[in-house]
Amino acid sequence: MITIAVNVSAVQFRNERFLEDLFAILSETGLEPKCLELELTESALMKRAEFTAAILQTLREKGVQVVIDDFGTGYSSLSYLRKFPLDALKIDQSFVREITTTPGETTIVSAIISMARSLNLRVIAEGIETPEELTFLKEHECEEGQGYLFSRPVLPQQLASLLVA
Repeated sequence: MITIAVNVSAVQFRNERFLEDLFAILSETGLEPKCLELELTESALMKRAEFTAAILQTLREKGVQVVIDDFGTGYSSLSYLRKFPLDALKIDQSFVREITTTPGETTIVSAIISMARSLNLRVIAEGIETPEELTFLKEHECEEGQGYLFSRPVLPQQLASLLVA
């Protein structure tokens, strides 16, 4: 199964028509909700927590996955990891970039992976650029990653050929 990840801004997420528009797009495109992964920042989730929880619950019920993007760069409480129905944490590239050169970063990345695993969340590392970073992440059981090591950004026309390969 191929998953489509989409970044959602805080402004988009707080729009009163967000869910209605999202499900209309899914209907129009025929994309299965389970194949959609919405990436939200910590700050987008922390505004109006009750409102956020209701939206996330609706997304979960419909099968849409929710990922915390740029995890570790926000200033919010970690309590939302227990309160909100989430599927994954995405480790910010600023941490990944330093894991092979800065001991403090290896500790932070290891802790994020461990915490996510104990909460039954998938872990995605962004900004993987070297084989050494990939090796470290694999050794620490980070199961997903993205970055220039795998591919530079491509035009939509080029994406289909990458998926066939």
